[in-house]
Amino acid sequence: MDWLINFLTEFPQMSRQGLRDMKKMIDGSYREFSREYGEAIESFFDPLLWFLVKFEELLQITPWPVVILVVAGLAWWGARSWTIVIGSIVSFLLIGWFGMWEDTMSTLAIVSVSTFICIALGIPLGILMARSDRLQSMVTPVLDIMQTIPAFVYLIPVVMLLGIGKVPGLLSVCIYAIPPIVRLTNLGIRLVEKEALEAADAFGASYKQRLFGVQIPLALPNIFAGVNQTIMMALSMVVIASMIGVAGLGVPVLKSISNQYLALGMMNGLAIVVLAIIFDRVSQSFGLRLQKHRHGAQHD
Repeated sequence: MDWLINFLTEFPQMSRQGLRDMKKMIDGSYREFSREYGEAIESFFDPLLWFLVKFEELLQITPWPVVILVVAGLAWWGARSWTIVIGSIVSFLLIGWFGMWEDTMSTLAIVSVSTFICIALGIPLGILMARSDRLQSMVTPVLDIMQTIPAFVYLIPVVMLLGIGKVPGLLSVCIYAIPPIVRLTNLGIRLVEKEALEAADAFGASYKQRLFGVQIPLALPNIFAGVNQTIMMALSMVVIASMIGVAGLGVPVLKSISNQYLALGMMNGLAIVVLAIIFDRVSQSFGLRLQKHRHGAQHD
């Protein structure tokens, strides 16, 4: 009986000591990894940093009428709605009038590049998940962790490895924003009707022809819903990314929090909301048009 009492008395101390040793081991291993491979990883991301910087400079040096014209053209191409086009033009004119143009262009740059990266990585991964149940079972828990873990938590290893700057902020935005496009691409392809696939097989279509000619076109509404959610989540990370050196509308918001500038925070926060509404309406309208075309083709 005495040995049991001693074990129950000493076990908490042993557990705490083991936990401390494990924490020290993890911290030491990560420090050694960052010191040994940190520069190589930074060099790997140099082309991405160059592209982001040049794209941001391009947006900022482009005359504002040209930018507004391009935004209006994209809004019309996506939504086919004069209401959304006029709303986009008025919104950008107000952003320039209130002196938030440069920060807005920086935010557009980071959101555009991060969305492009998420699409380039997320759609192929979603296609692979739709093809393999085993891969889906492996990737889904990772996506769950990426969506549920607080953003500040995964900022820590990224900043420790790459420091403060645009690339760590961009990677953090991508980590937070990529799960929707992966999930909805996988879901969209899996929801393609079996009759359509059987018809493609009956015509002797190869896997590539069936994927690009049948599955992806029919899954486009879901894929664009994923793009929509990815853009929204990227915009929601703007303020947090500003804490690690990413320029944009999040910097004035962060400054307003630390200095109690209510007007500054509200104005820049509303600018982020305006961008989110424009992106949301355009991408949703585009997805709905694709869905209508799909139904029309099926009826024909």
